[in-house]
Amino acid sequence: MERAKITSLYDLTQTIAGEYLARYTYPWEALKGIADVIREIGPTLDPERFEQRGEDIWVAKSAKVAPTAALNGPLIIDEEAEIRHCAFVRGSAIVGKGSVVGNSTELKNVIIFNSVQVPHYNYVGDSILGYKSHMGAGSITSNVKSDKTLVVVKDGEEQIATGLKKFGAMLGDHVEVGCNSVLNPGTVIGRNTNVYPLSMVRGVIPADSIYKKQGEVVTKEC
Repeated sequence: MERAKITSLYDLTQTIAGEYLARYTYPWEALKGIADVIREIGPTLDPERFEQRGEDIWVAKSAKVAPTAALNGPLIIDEEAEIRHCAFVRGSAIVGKGSVVGNSTELKNVIIFNSVQVPHYNYVGDSILGYKSHMGAGSITSNVKSDKTLVVVKDGEEQIATGLKKFGAMLGDHVEVGCNSVLNPGTVIGRNTNVYPLSMVRGVIPADSIYKKQGEVVTKEC
């Protein structure tokens, strides 16, 4: 399943967790270790540029964090990031440089690459969002199947059993998700792909495409 591999989805220079992700073939394999890698990276951060705000929480001094935001560790907020009013970080989260976590957005067990925007009423759980990806207002990752069975990633006839009960979405670099879309458990979206608003997405979506609805995915014209 080549197009679901980390090397197909991400520029690993665009996250503080790049070396960690490079250990794996598929991005979801990294989900179980996010909390541990934050605890590894945090103490190595330059104290001139980062401050520790409680147990296992490191926040860049150049980041903007609203006083009403709830920050729970393990957590790293990188430089120039913005955490807005009433954002809720439940823990095990890396927020990349220049990224925006908006009003009433909730994060849990995620790697947010640099320059990502989850700016309005988003839930992002057990997911990895690539460089300059964007989730429109109200779009969410659904990270548990309704029947509570383990998540299987499907790309046509190919299938990979992940062994995970909780698995939201893997968004490649420069992915645009339209407003009020739901990314179902096990969704993988290739680089530079756009998802129409109000979409229900599942499975592996190719890079450089436009997702209109299930079964209607077209290649972008150059």
